[in-house]
Amino acid sequence: MPRRRIRMTGTPEAPLRAALTALRTELGVPENFPPEVLAEAEQAAAAPLPQVPDVTDLPFFTVDPPTSMDLDQAMHLSRRGTGGYRVRYAIADVAAFVVPGGALDAEAHRRVTTLYFPDEKTPLHPPLLSEGAASLLPDVTRPAVLWTIDLDADGRTVAVDVHRALVRSQAKLDYATVQQRIDAGTAEEPLALLKDIGEARERLEVERGGISLNVPEQEIVERDHTYELAYRAPLPADGWNAQISLLTGMAAADLMLTHGTGVVRTLPAAPDGAVGRLHRTAHALHIDWPHHVSYAQLIRSLDPHLPHHAAFLQECTALLRGAGYTVFRDGNLPPITTHAAVAAPYTHCTAPLRRLVDRYAAEICLSPASPPAWVLAGLDALPKEMADGSRLAGTIERECVDIVEAALLKDRVGDLFDGCVVDVEERQPTVGKVQLDSPAVVARLEGGATPLPLGERLRVRLTQADPGTSKVRFAPA
Repeated sequence: MPRRRIRMTGTPEAPLRAALTALRTELGVPENFPPEVLAEAEQAAAAPLPQVPDVTDLPFFTVDPPTSMDLDQAMHLSRRGTGGYRVRYAIADVAAFVVPGGALDAEAHRRVTTLYFPDEKTPLHPPLLSEGAASLLPDVTRPAVLWTIDLDADGRTVAVDVHRALVRSQAKLDYATVQQRIDAGTAEEPLALLKDIGEARERLEVERGGISLNVPEQEIVERDHTYELAYRAPLPADGWNAQISLLTGMAAADLMLTHGTGVVRTLPAAPDGAVGRLHRTAHALHIDWPHHVSYAQLIRSLDPHLPHHAAFLQECTALLRGAGYTVFRDGNLPPITTHAAVAAPYTHCTAPLRRLVDRYAAEICLSPASPPAWVLAGLDALPKEMADGSRLAGTIERECVDIVEAALLKDRVGDLFDGCVVDVEERQPTVGKVQLDSPAVVARLEGGATPLPLGERLRVRLTQADPGTSKVRFAPA
């Protein structure tokens, strides 16, 4: 599900830093790794590479944010001689470093997922592994779980293979660089094919009724020696890259369901009431949604660069709430095996450096007929562990957005801003949310005497901005 994650570079000012530190303390976020965990990580990092097939001759590349060092995925794309494409997708082999039942394993179960703050992150695994020995960094040989997925000319899957291998990434790319090279026609074939395959998979997503929400992110950018919030709309390359991960997650889910044991990511279809509310929101935001146009079709017609479209996309995330992990074994398949937004069976298996469940999913796919005993023993506890970890991550992201917005606006209480009313509470129509044009803030709006005009532009006054309480409040001007 898309999130309003705040990204920043540089060192935050003291009040912001203090507020983020207090948040970590309040939520009990783990700090340093225990000595026994670090010792086990050092031993694992120094161990010889596993004796598995070597495919380091293939020029893999990674696509991540420019500052990322915990690189879970690397890919190599090619054309098949008989037509269509071959996707080789290497996933960091975390299980090659983590001994089941050991200190690293226990700590991963305690942390569950990497937690992101504007000023730092709290990793799932020690950086010695997650940003070092296990990360698919360029110009070093790494153990990986290698997926080879053959597609026909339309992008449909025709064959899947998964096994362990040694890989070597030759390039660490970011989304802007990928987009620039492909647009300029300077990308070599393995990279240029990302657009061809990504667009083919996007067409198939449309065909099956899947949904990818291109919700703009809030970013902290440095300008004139100060920081401000701005919106970043995803590039097409973001979507093409995501399609490779989705392709692999769908292949993994199919493999698990075929053999009767696994863990899939499930999301029920949205209730009619929720869709009806979105219709009313679309009308209020002056977005034309004819009755014959499906929700998925409408989403693809929106431009996240337009403020009222971006506001609607943010409201659409409400339909993606309720996703969870569903475990099954011994051929006893659950009633729901699909993810409504993907419109197909799907699992998380491509980010094991940052998410606990992915290590389990990979091991099941490597031995689907007889998964390792430690995987089977821990399978039933995974849904609750992941739900608890995801809940904490969501709380952190929401609180961080509020804290950063408050910190950057603390000296502007009383100022006037232009924005758009993007949400109104049904039971209290004088309360809602406003999305400012600039800076990139979405905050609570209250205090007016008349109902708020959903979807309309409005002049608002900042009435509160306190990083200590992480509260930002506006009132109609």
